[in-house]
Amino acid sequence: MKISVKSNGNTTIYELNNSTASKELYEQLPLDIKVENYSHDEKIFYPPNKLSTNNTPLASNAKTGTLAYYAPWGDVVMFYKDFGSASGLYELGKVISGSEYIKSMSGTVEIEKVE
Repeated sequence: MKISVKSNGNTTIYELNNSTASKELYEQLPLDIKVENYSHDEKIFYPPNKLSTNNTPLASNAKTGTLAYYAPWGDVVMFYKDFGSASGLYELGKVISGSEYIKSMSGTVEIEKVE
């Protein structure tokens, strides 16, 4: 499963893992959704429906390009700097192209399935 995130004329591609949360996010696509800055190392967005973390691995060492789900808040996180780990942070996948565009994402992004 691959998804694209388009913002400001740039495209970032993620490859999702085979977890329950990743499959649930994939099924909610396509989305036009607001992306927000959080902290100094990530962009976040809130999918319409919360994701189940059953059979979803913890993000034990999130790095630049990690796509994760922060269950306590129900937001999807796109890291543009190395982060590490946090309680309630689950890994959804990783970037395979366009990681240099994550930091500049703003406003409404377009998230779609990549066939």
